[in-house]
Amino acid sequence: MAIAELTIFGIPLILISAAMLGFFTAYGVGANDVANAMGTSVGSKVLTVSQAVMIAAVFEFLGAFLAGGGVTQTIRKGVIDPELFTGNLDLLIYGMISSLFAAGTWLLVASFRGWPVSTTHTIVGAIVGFGVYSLGFDSVNWSVVSNIALSWITSPLSSAIVAAFFYYVCKEILMKNESKYEILIINFFIFLAGFAICLITVTKGLKNLFKQQDLSLTFNDSILYSAIGATIFTIIFYFFSRSRFKGGDVNSESQFAYLMIFTSCAVAFAHGSNDVANAIGPLAAIYQATNQLLNQPYDLETPIWILVLGALGIVLGLATLGYRVMKTIGEKIVKLTPTKGFSAQLAAALTVVAASQLDMPVSTTHTLVGAVIGIGLVEGIQSVNLRSVGTIITSWLITLPIGALLSILFLEIFVNTFSY
Repeated sequence: MAIAELTIFGIPLILISAAMLGFFTAYGVGANDVANAMGTSVGSKVLTVSQAVMIAAVFEFLGAFLAGGGVTQTIRKGVIDPELFTGNLDLLIYGMISSLFAAGTWLLVASFRGWPVSTTHTIVGAIVGFGVYSLGFDSVNWSVVSNIALSWITSPLSSAIVAAFFYYVCKEILMKNESKYEILIINFFIFLAGFAICLITVTKGLKNLFKQQDLSLTFNDSILYSAIGATIFTIIFYFFSRSRFKGGDVNSESQFAYLMIFTSCAVAFAHGSNDVANAIGPLAAIYQATNQLLNQPYDLETPIWILVLGALGIVLGLATLGYRVMKTIGEKIVKLTPTKGFSAQLAAALTVVAASQLDMPVSTTHTLVGAVIGIGLVEGIQSVNLRSVGTIITSWLITLPIGALLSILFLEIFVNTFSY
């Protein structure tokens, strides 16, 4: 009897098990990667931990539910081609379940230790380990893996450079009150924050809604609508700041503190849209393989219930365990202020938005940590906690091989326990 034929209330048992493990992995994603969205806000004292969790919960869910489908396809079938398992779909199912179990286990361990590891590293490493062990090196799409690996290097470097530039402008021009273009520069920063929020919403969040209505939206249209939305956002925030800071310094840290709330929302939404794939990509592959075994029709697009499951898991993880990693990002690398936190978040949001346009599952952990380090280097190398940075980098280096080894271990257990 094929594993897909075992059912509970008409639902394949293997799919129920995979859904539980997908939720478990999504919980780990939320528990670990919440720091990417809110760690800088908490570290700079703009938000309390409870406020950060509430804001992140809303925007992480919206990003995962509305915009998570594209990157999910990269994880589901980009690393390993499911067609290679056409004659042995049971093995594909066991392998993807092993990948979910491996990723969830390592993320839970890292979260308890307060290590901000890459969930993308974890799940991609797990899938690569399962594929190489099962079918050999040729089963892995190494061009896709190499592109993903390249983004793991370029994303923190790019984010560090952008964040350093933003903070340098704030520190040397705005905070010293030496430029007659102060208001113009601040409004440009506000525009960029609004543009990041609008672009990820239009191109990723609303894409699924456009498909349902048989509407199309070109990238140029997306840029135009995002620019219009960002302009409106800038005008609203400008009048808000004028009424809020009458008689005060327009460049005060207080204004950047309020602006950070908006950039936090942008990073949370971008993170939800990108990293939900790490949890539900293998689940989507299991769903497809199970329906193939049962000769049942299935949708090539990621089903809504899988997106909802991943979103709920992320929210629960960040609400219950996310504070541990949040402290590492917000307090243990560089002493943050609202200006520093804003620069880091805006740089990270723009970097993740650019990656999402390419359906590239970059690590938001690497992106934001790179941004924070870049800001610290503007202050001087002595302002960076090199010991914490070393611990973080070490956890990054061991994550991919640990994901691969755990996946192989769990695959052996499943195969030896349940003969396929």
